[in-house]
This record gives sequence, structure tokens and C-alpha cells, in this order.
Amino acid sequence: MSKPGLPQGTRDFPPETVYRRNFIFDTVRSVFELYGYEPIETPAMENLETLLGKYGDEGDKLIFKILNNGLDHVSKKETARAAFENILSGKNDKEITERALRYDLTIPFARYVAMHHHEINFPFRRYQLQPVWRADRPQKGRYREFYQCDADVVGSRSLLNEVELTQIYLTVFEKLGIDVEVHINHRKILAGLAEVCGGAELTTMITTAIDKLDKIGMEKVKEELSRKNLGTSQIDIIERYLHIDGNNREKTAQLSALVPNNLIQSGIDELQYILNFLTASNKIVLDFSLARGLNYYTGVIFEVRARGVNIGSIGGGGRYDDLTGLFGVPGIPGVGISFGVDRIYDVMDELNLFPPAIRHSTQVLFFNLGEEAAAKSFELMQGLRQKGIRCELYHEKAKFDKQFKYAEKKNIPRIVIIGPDELETGIAKIKDLQSGVQEEISFEELGRVVPY
Repeated sequence: MSKPGLPQGTRDFPPETVYRRNFIFDTVRSVFELYGYEPIETPAMENLETLLGKYGDEGDKLIFKILNNGLDHVSKKETARAAFENILSGKNDKEITERALRYDLTIPFARYVAMHHHEINFPFRRYQLQPVWRADRPQKGRYREFYQCDADVVGSRSLLNEVELTQIYLTVFEKLGIDVEVHINHRKILAGLAEVCGGAELTTMITTAIDKLDKIGMEKVKEELSRKNLGTSQIDIIERYLHIDGNNREKTAQLSALVPNNLIQSGIDELQYILNFLTASNKIVLDFSLARGLNYYTGVIFEVRARGVNIGSIGGGGRYDDLTGLFGVPGIPGVGISFGVDRIYDVMDELNLFPPAIRHSTQVLFFNLGEEAAAKSFELMQGLRQKGIRCELYHEKAKFDKQFKYAEKKNIPRIVIIGPDELETGIAKIKDLQSGVQEEISFEELGRVVPY
């Protein structure tokens, strides 16, 4: 007999955790809809070609590939052997796998827009709350299966979208009680840095190295840049760029002085546009070390970090001006953000931010005192349920002590007792387990008295 267990990087969620997660989902969903976003859903798996090549080399390595059903169509052993050799060498082979679990919600959304663009009314504001999967190394705050909550606008180049998405971040986290900083940067600034260091073709390489700064530190980043054949003077510019510090105004001045470049200035101007709308907030931080290693970003990029807890980013996103072009439908710009629900949960749990009355479980337990009494209790219970009162009947006749303990363990606040005496008089006993107060109420008045 095998010992029960879970795949590494996945978790079970007991009721208390699900209630808390739903509190986060409901909060995020309510703000999305407040800003005019509409829900869609996409399948858990996509065609592998839909996902590959969209996340950079590092991202592609983390895609969970799905084996073809029974490998039925691998007809010859030689073909199968060659296919497996391709897979083991890091290549893909359609003989083995043609599908994969989605890595994020953005690429599936781009595929959705490409397939349905004739039916969509642009600009299209969508939100999506679904799980994603990454073959990452599990650690605190990093899982292989986790939920994302995304909001995107496609069909518009207006920077007002970036302003509103920033405000959505601020609103959601204010409602959740999390003190955050929204870090912003611009891919034009990173592209301009690459131009100064030798050419636009260096953008992906430099961005990928900078994106690892928090994980590996400055010296390792410099070593990686050196291995990519960047010279000492180029690495020195990048190091000084990454050391830019101060308030937002000071950072902008330092950047303009360090690497004067038209592309960089264009990025600064767009970031300043966003800051001008949000002058009342002290939570917006210009962060020129922010890179967001995904290849598809083209403009403003976001990352959210919780103050007072060391758990990594709890949200991120950015502008992608031709993502649907990857699927043969060019010219549909977009921008979006994502909330990392699992990390948000960990932050709220660590900082004790969940409201105390978050459970929505049973409000009333009817004791089971025999077949006839149970039948009457069931009838009355159905009447309460029609009024929206959550209640249940204990599953079998049992001693009072056992039924009391069941109610206490489930934190059920009230019990209703109907036995032979109560059947005869038509009067039930109701006890509040928190105060210990017991009342006698007629069956007809039960629905009026029981609710809080």
C-alpha cells in the first residue's frame, strides 16, 4: 500500500484556508469589476507551441510539458528513442509532447484575443482568476501550482490604463490591509541602456542578468555580464545604473546624467506621466533595477512588494504592444497586471491581517434526538435555509456531549434542541454557545429569532 503524499510544490487547503483565500479572491474581483473589467477563463493546458518562446530561455525551462496520451502515435521503437533523446537534450519533440500546463495567464489571454478579435469590443478589459503551473524549485512563497489574478486592457495605447492599473494595485492592497510599494520601470530605459552599452541586440541579455540581481547579488550579475563578453566599461555603466538611489525625482536626474539617450528619456517621460496622476501616493517607487525577465514586455513594467515582510514580489505586470502578433494578429497593444494570491496569503498570514469573522460556515446546528424529532428538525431547518440561514442537522442520534463537542469544534454559534417534549409543546430550545444563554422559542418564531 502506497503512502499518501503530494507532488512537491503543491498543497491541500483545509476549510479555514479556503475561506481566507476566497476573501482575497473576492476583494480582488470586486476591485476589478469596480474598474470595468470582465471575467474570462481559458483551459488549464495549451498547445506547447502557444507557450514556447514567449517567456525567454529561463521561462521556457519552467514549462510543465504533458506527455501525449499513451504515446500511441509513436509507432516505432526507433522513432520513440530518437524523440526521447531530443527531450533529454532539452529540445522539444511532437512525438512525445504537444501540450503543456499554462505558465501564466497572459499568453493564453493573447491567444484568446487572437482567436476572438473579430467578436471583441475594443478596448477590452478582462480579468482572470485561475491556477498556473511552473516547474520551479519549491521554497517559501514559491510553488509549482499557484493562482494568479490578472487584469489586462487590450486595444489601447493610452497611458491612462497604466495609471488605473497602478491605482487598482493600491486599492486592492489597501482593502487587504497590506502596506505595499509599487515599483515601476520602463523597458525603453533598459533598451536605451543596452544601446549605450553597444547595441539593441544586447537588451535581452542585459535584462535577463539584471532580473537576477535580487537573487544572486551585484558581483554575480557582473560575472554573468562578463561571461557574455561585455567589457569593463560596459559593465561599469550597468553597475552605476543599478546603484542609482534616492527619491523618484533624484533617481530621474541621476539616470538622465548617467546615460543621456533618447530612448531612455522617452521611458522617463512615460513614467513621469503616471507619477503625475498619483502624486498623493508615497507608495510608487521608480526602480531602475526592475527588469521583469519575460520577453514580451515593451513599455512600463510593475512589481509590488509588501513592506515589513521578506517574501518577494506579490504582484507584477507591464505593457506588451504586440503580443497577439505572435499568433498572426498584429497591432493589438495591451497592458496588464497580476496578483500572486499565494504569496499575498502568506503575507497576510504572517502579519495577522485576516479579519476574525471570515468564516461562512454553519450558523445553527440542530441536535439529533431521534427519528421523529429529526424529521421535524429537518423540516424547520429547510425553512431556515430558505431564509439564507446556514444550518445542519447532526448526522445521527447521539449523546448531548458528543453533539456539543461537534458544534464547538466547528465554531457553530447556536444550537437548536428538539426532542419529544419539544415536539409535544411546539417550542424549541435555542442556546447561544458563546454567551451560554438559552431561550425557548415556538417553531413558528424560529426563523425570526435565530438570525443574528
